[in-house]
Amino acid sequence: MGEDRAGGDGGRGAASFETRLAAARSRQGLDRPETSSGPAEVPANALALGLRVGVELASALAVAVAIGYGLDRWLHTRPLFLAAFVLLGGAAGMLNVWRLVGPRAARGRR
Repeated sequence: MGEDRAGGDGGRGAASFETRLAAARSRQGLDRPETSSGPAEVPANALALGLRVGVELASALAVAVAIGYGLDRWLHTRPLFLAAFVLLGGAAGMLNVWRLVGPRAARGRR
């Protein structure tokens, strides 16, 4: 039946495998050129992580500012609650970012 898949073909199978593997990697875009003349590309998952970090910080701060402003208007106080909730919102945003990018051991303890 032709060649033996177990490697009894005198080494031709290994070379054939390497050739097919290289062709498959290039079709999938896994082989990157060694030198590039353009700007360095940032992986998509790094961009997604950066955007998520920004959204986590901004959303926590926006919610905290809205709550503080609402409490100050409702209770007719100076921006006491606004200042307190800005600090709490910043801390909450940083905690969310820490949970997102922090060490994996801290996530596994829960």
